[in-house]
Amino acid sequence: MEKKREKKKLISEINRVSAKCMRIIMYFLLVFFAFFLINDIFDVAKLTLTTCACLVVAFIPILFVNILKLDKKNGTRHVVIICTVLITMILVTQFGSYAYPILLFPILLASLYFDRTFILYTSLLVIASIALSAFVQMNFSSIIMHKVYRNYNDLLIHFCVPAFLIVIFMSFIAFFIVDRNAMMFDRNIDTALITVENEKGLCYAFSEISENKSKLTGEHIKRVAEYTKILGRASGFDEDYVEKLATAAMMHDIGKLMISPEILDKPTKLTDEEYEIMKSHVLYGEALLEKCPGEVMHLARIIAKEHHERWDGTGYLGMKGDEIAYISRIVSVCDVFDALTAERMYKKGWSDEDTYNEIITNSGKQFDPKVVKLFIQNFDKFKEVREKIPDMKIY
Repeated sequence: MEKKREKKKLISEINRVSAKCMRIIMYFLLVFFAFFLINDIFDVAKLTLTTCACLVVAFIPILFVNILKLDKKNGTRHVVIICTVLITMILVTQFGSYAYPILLFPILLASLYFDRTFILYTSLLVIASIALSAFVQMNFSSIIMHKVYRNYNDLLIHFCVPAFLIVIFMSFIAFFIVDRNAMMFDRNIDTALITVENEKGLCYAFSEISENKSKLTGEHIKRVAEYTKILGRASGFDEDYVEKLATAAMMHDIGKLMISPEILDKPTKLTDEEYEIMKSHVLYGEALLEKCPGEVMHLARIIAKEHHERWDGTGYLGMKGDEIAYISRIVSVCDVFDALTAERMYKKGWSDEDTYNEIITNSGKQFDPKVVKLFIQNFDKFKEVREKIPDMKIY
């Protein structure tokens, strides 16, 4: 599943690159048009119509990717290739050998997708477009701008054969390059996924150590991670970022490793001095993670520092409103929900409904109203997580 998502992510990125390539083609077409117009080589009306038709077709992938935001759809790559082939057909039909270099473009674009079958599919489309172009040139010669061929034999020798050879030769090269790169790409994805899993495991291990020091169980960090996923998705983050954010959220109390057990486990109310020491765990957490490389650790450092901040500015460090990172505001709600509903040796757990009312009451005070709204909309999912991951008592 993870590998499939990574490949889908790659296709999305390539679709965006393809859309940029189509913009370049549009610029190229305008230069092409200007060159022939200035040199008065072809009929102006036919030249203008041909250029406009190509520009319209080239705009379609841009519409799909940049305007309709369909870059994540697998079918978008087919739209890109079909439009590229259509442009190729129009240009070789109207300009003949002048446009032969454009025959390479659909195959080059298809090779970006690391898919051998897609290369063959594109090559067949290009060959079919050449055949259709030959038919148009022979039967509708009045709309053609370049020299008209006398008969099919002449057309076959001077137009079709050279074009077919270019496409076949380029297709073979692209196929073997993609074949090699596809294997390397699969290995790189496997390595990356293993690295991510190892990173998650390491984060969980350290987080569980910090929780066990407080005589809590690892279920707390698992639930906070799941709650964070819920609010992350509700916030519109993509799945890759949601996974990273959930992993980072597990490290929110890592700074407690630096707090003495006497304070962490004290069953009675902390003195003012002890409370100040307890509050310092957010700065310890930031310090522990400050020099750790990678995006997950960067997110974890922010969350570890800011998850006890309050929307009204009365939190541990006095940060207020938008000064607090949005991801920290998410984890704040998740952490408090779990802290209130969980049973501890010094307290009984609150009911889901009482906790729900408490969080709503503190909207605009302790919590970001926007995050509370998302919490309300997804409250049933929070309850499902609580039922699915119950506490395992260790005391």
